[in-house]
Amino acid sequence: MKKGIIIAALMTAALSAGAQQVKYTINGISKDNGKKVYLVDRLDNRNVDSTVVKNGKFVLSGSAEKNAFLAVKQENIDWLTILFNDGIPVTVNMNDSTLKGSPANERLVGYDLAFGLPYGAFMRRVQKMSNEERNSKMDALRVEMNKIIEDMRTLLTKIFRDERETMIPVAFVDEYVDLFGNEKLDSALNSKPAYANHPMLKKLQAMMNAQKAEEAKKTAFIGKLFTDLEEADPDGKQHKLSEYVGKGKWVLVDFWASWCGPCRAEMPNVVAAYEKYHAKGFDIVGLSFDSKKEAWVKAIADLKMPWPHLSDLKGWKTVASEIYGVNSIPDNLLIDPQGKIVARGLRAQGLHQKLQEIFGE
Repeated sequence: MKKGIIIAALMTAALSAGAQQVKYTINGISKDNGKKVYLVDRLDNRNVDSTVVKNGKFVLSGSAEKNAFLAVKQENIDWLTILFNDGIPVTVNMNDSTLKGSPANERLVGYDLAFGLPYGAFMRRVQKMSNEERNSKMDALRVEMNKIIEDMRTLLTKIFRDERETMIPVAFVDEYVDLFGNEKLDSALNSKPAYANHPMLKKLQAMMNAQKAEEAKKTAFIGKLFTDLEEADPDGKQHKLSEYVGKGKWVLVDFWASWCGPCRAEMPNVVAAYEKYHAKGFDIVGLSFDSKKEAWVKAIADLKMPWPHLSDLKGWKTVASEIYGVNSIPDNLLIDPQGKIVARGLRAQGLHQKLQEIFGE
């Protein structure tokens, strides 16, 4: 969860200046009479139009930039039906998230459903499980998740290969970077596809440049000895980080918070790593970015995190953020037995792979 690398509205306005305007007409079908429907510009997630469902139908009409990446959102439905403003009227069915319009927009929505529905169904099922059930099925869930991710990679490869002369890849560029990395995207853009100059790409590239600068600051810590700090445990007793680090064990210093959704989602993976390697000499120290003690302590119990926990309860102003340049969480430092930082930001399988290199199976 980001503290905030903010590419502000000024940049979005600059990208939009002078763009050609094209009329849009969106006819909609919905069983939810009285519900509000919004047209969202995905460039800045701004509502550009709205209406209300009447007699099972709605209409949105107006003008927006040519090829603007838009989405239709109904207030009681999480799913967004996406489209590009190509000037061809569309009909959106909010009951099943389908769309009729230009061939490109119909393919776009088909790709989006194929990409997102399996993952969404999986996550909803996992979230309904108790901690005990989730932990007992962790290996099977990991295999299932890996299969979903592999299917996503296959579909993204098809989209970026087959749709290079359309705007469709723009809709999936964030996922492409997540699953293939920045260098693969740079390689795709170097071949000058039709979508390369879309404002969404320009915005993403600006954000990626800012993030690279931040990552360079973070990686500067690797190879250096850790810097000591002092915070309180849940009982209010002060402890120095040096009580746990540089004492002959490998230690993961984990930056997290009870309010951080990605931190909580990652924590079963961290717990599994601790359980597998603790007896071999692996420890964890949690440094929380919480500001409310009750929420912090409750999360430690709910997530079943048996290692030491420290916090000064100052949120983003915590001493840990200042010393180690933490501007997003989850984040972590892997520190060797002598107190030298050897890795940062280990998550998911990356954490397990690094620990396997150190401890073996």
